[in-house]
Amino acid sequence: MKDRYDREIEYMRVSITDRCNLRCRYCMPAEGIEKISMSQILTFEEIVRVCKQAVSLGINKFKITGGEPLVRRGCPDLIGLIKSVAGVEQVTLTTNGQLLGEYLDELIDAGVDGINVSMDSLDPDRYREMTRGGELGPVLSSIDAAVAAGLRTKVNCLIQKGCNEDEIVGFGQMAFDSGIDVRFIETMPVGFADAQAGVSNEEVLDRLQRYWPDLAPDDGVHGNGPAVYYHIPGQPGAVGLISALHGKFCNECNRIRLTSQGMLKPCLCYDDTIDLLSVLREGTDEDVREVLASAVMEKPGGHCFEDRKLSEGDSMVQIGG
Repeated sequence: MKDRYDREIEYMRVSITDRCNLRCRYCMPAEGIEKISMSQILTFEEIVRVCKQAVSLGINKFKITGGEPLVRRGCPDLIGLIKSVAGVEQVTLTTNGQLLGEYLDELIDAGVDGINVSMDSLDPDRYREMTRGGELGPVLSSIDAAVAAGLRTKVNCLIQKGCNEDEIVGFGQMAFDSGIDVRFIETMPVGFADAQAGVSNEEVLDRLQRYWPDLAPDDGVHGNGPAVYYHIPGQPGAVGLISALHGKFCNECNRIRLTSQGMLKPCLCYDDTIDLLSVLREGTDEDVREVLASAVMEKPGGHCFEDRKLSEGDSMVQIGG
């Protein structure tokens, strides 16, 4: 389905929980957030129903997110249910990796098409500090296991000033050594994050090119997102740049978001939402389809992250990372 700016909207990010087993500093406070009753959270049956109606509109690629999706019991089962919907082309998962090793076999059996692992440091002590208690070892071993199993695996890294800038080359080396995609994501001013604490991807690319002078643009298809990729010709692996602030890609945006509380977000930047939960519980499939279509048509032409006063105030864990 095309929006009013003639963009093909084919991708939905679906948050299945706002709970997380980490407390990353740019995502949520140390004490966590107020817990929401499960009655206010979409059931798996409701999520599958949404996906069925989304497919009828041409949205056929789904990313399961949280919070941390693997803390919700039955996450692999949900992926299997969505994969079984006629017309679904792809179901992938974003995770912090803490529980990935425990559920990897189930995810593969369910047919997951790929996994993105969020990881902002390769140093165990720094990782523990940034996540307020996370353990790096299980994440690294899970990535190795996913790669060994032939699962398309990516690492998402957010670089912040005065924190992990010195690891840019290390993450690049991880990509080229492991043959995976490592993507550097610019900090967006959403919730607890402060874009001023971020490092522009222009600087990230400069550091990478100074270390690897033969780094070249990679025009291959790496996924559904807006990352611009670079590789070393003849070597596996690639680094990607997702530059929401310094490389605005709104004209190519192909997605809408569904929060765990059943709210549709046409754009991550703005706090505008469309209530789908009440429609799911009171309306028909046609009603659900109409609300999804309206969310697509209400997508703005571009974000306004450059004006912090106008952008989203909820935390990423509440919206769906």
